[in-house]
Amino acid sequence: MIFIRDLSVQFGGMDLFADVTFMIQDNDRIGLTGKNGAGKSTLLKIIAGQVQPEAGEVQIPAGQTIGYLPQDLNTENDNTVFEEAKKAFDHILEIDKRLHEVMDLVTHATDHASKEYHDLLNELHDLSMRHALLGADKMESEIEKVLIGLGFKRTDFSRKTAEFSGGWQMRIELAKILLRKPNLILLDEPTNHLDIESIQWLESFLKQNDGAIVLVSHDRAFLDAVTNRTIEIVKGKIFDYKASYSRYVELRKERNEILLSAQRNQQKEIEHTKELIDKFRAKASKAKFAQSLMKQLDRTEIIELDDDDNSAIYFRFPPVPRSGVIAVEAEHVSKSYGDKKILSDISFQVERGERIAFVGKNGEGKTTLTKMIVGDETYEGKIKLGHNVALGYYAQHQAEKLDSEATVFEVIDKAATGDMRTKVRNLLGSFLFRGDAIYKKVKVLSGGEKSRLSLAHLLLEPTNLLVLDEPTNHLDIRSKDVLKEALMNYEGTLIVVSHDRDFLQGLTNKVYEFRGGHIKEYIGDVYEFLRKRDITNLNELERKTAQVKSAENSKQNEWEEKKQKEKDLKRLSNQISKAEKNIAEMETALTVLEHRLAEPQAVNSKDYSTITTQYQELKRKLDKEIATWSALIEEKGKLE
Repeated sequence: MIFIRDLSVQFGGMDLFADVTFMIQDNDRIGLTGKNGAGKSTLLKIIAGQVQPEAGEVQIPAGQTIGYLPQDLNTENDNTVFEEAKKAFDHILEIDKRLHEVMDLVTHATDHASKEYHDLLNELHDLSMRHALLGADKMESEIEKVLIGLGFKRTDFSRKTAEFSGGWQMRIELAKILLRKPNLILLDEPTNHLDIESIQWLESFLKQNDGAIVLVSHDRAFLDAVTNRTIEIVKGKIFDYKASYSRYVELRKERNEILLSAQRNQQKEIEHTKELIDKFRAKASKAKFAQSLMKQLDRTEIIELDDDDNSAIYFRFPPVPRSGVIAVEAEHVSKSYGDKKILSDISFQVERGERIAFVGKNGEGKTTLTKMIVGDETYEGKIKLGHNVALGYYAQHQAEKLDSEATVFEVIDKAATGDMRTKVRNLLGSFLFRGDAIYKKVKVLSGGEKSRLSLAHLLLEPTNLLVLDEPTNHLDIRSKDVLKEALMNYEGTLIVVSHDRDFLQGLTNKVYEFRGGHIKEYIGDVYEFLRKRDITNLNELERKTAQVKSAENSKQNEWEEKKQKEKDLKRLSNQISKAEKNIAEMETALTVLEHRLAEPQAVNSKDYSTITTQYQELKRKLDKEIATWSALIEEKGKLE
């Protein structure tokens, strides 16, 4: 249990948080939500200990471990991918090193009767037990499982981390966190650099994780799959919902309707009170009553709704000019970077009005093909745009093409022609650039603001073929919903690269999967594609493998071995039951102590130190009992 107590943070003279208090329980799966700038990332950094609040504290019990994945990461080292991932097991590697040292000393010892020799034997025994309990024999297979789950190939394991882009290095850091299995995992936009298959694998992994999770994500499907609690940050306060994201949206709507009704009633009461004050303040006999009403009015806590919360991009694409029947035609197209083949002899046609999603693992050529279609990349073969095709293109790193020294207004005004020159301010307003915000220079904009400005740029000319590469990066969920609605009403041809399943669902009617240099066509939206592809995670694969091995082994077992196994299983079952009973009793006792420690007056109590010591000692005993239970389960699993 981690306790966030009376947290206050200021930013630019404004309260980012004001006396925020909540607890993170051991099995919580929390999604942090709120508009951009609400303080979600800051809250994660505070819990991780990377940022100190102006007031309040984060109480973390002794022995609790935290893994934190930020949005941006700078890593430089000379390790291979596998070596870097192996750092997650530093505690095992230290034991392993000492184990070999002691074994060497025992091997070369001559005085077997000495105390030193017997001490070495005892240490060797203790180290061997710890080595086994920590699962050292499974370390490399665990690393392989997680790296492959996050999209790495076995051939990548021996490559230097420096050879990989920032997105792939982020995956390495995520792998280390997952392998360490901390008590609390903090993730800030973990899906930004993952493809659909890797996101699904991560969902499955996190569901099986024993610790708590707090995450920030704009991926609605990911939030719904992983979280069971949503904490909303609004105007420095938090609202805690015991529900996943989609259910939270419903509950929030109900809460806002209640608040709106209460606000209207309060305004009526305030107006009525003001009328009474004005009526009685001039009368000497009623002056005291009027003063009482004024004091009552001053003490009234005004009910506020988050007006800014309803701010979102609002736009519609202009009418599209009619194109020919074929919008894009590709014949025998190939693309290589040096010796690396990205696309190999692909051919396809995109017809007018089709809505196609490009999906597949990162590095399979999705972005490369979009660049080839719009003419930003060379290739072998032939790609031809159809008759009267007017192309609009949003690149994955579109924001980098903006003039950093220009203002928001100048970027759009410079590109606008004809009637659009008179509508620049209205266009910018629909993308949340209002008032003085239009005079901000591009270089000071956030990632989300740059993305919105790039999307606004798309509307300056009518297009009948839109090619969008990861258009939802940096957009919050509400803005993504509005963008999706606008695209649903778009009458032209659409090609979109995205790993956001919720965004793609219902938006496209065809999927091109990129794999091994080729593309394969699937009719239907992204969830239909996933069903047809029957993507299975590594856990399912392992279960099937285990079943096959079990069937093969059972055929080979002799009658005597079967009887011995039954005997051993019965013994282990009794030991496991006993351990589970001990664990349940200890957890109950811990819960009692946790409640006592969480009481407001507990810190100042003379028994606080004693209770804390009892809690820590009981926690150590519990950890030891769980380790014993885990070893018994593992031993039983090997027999079953």
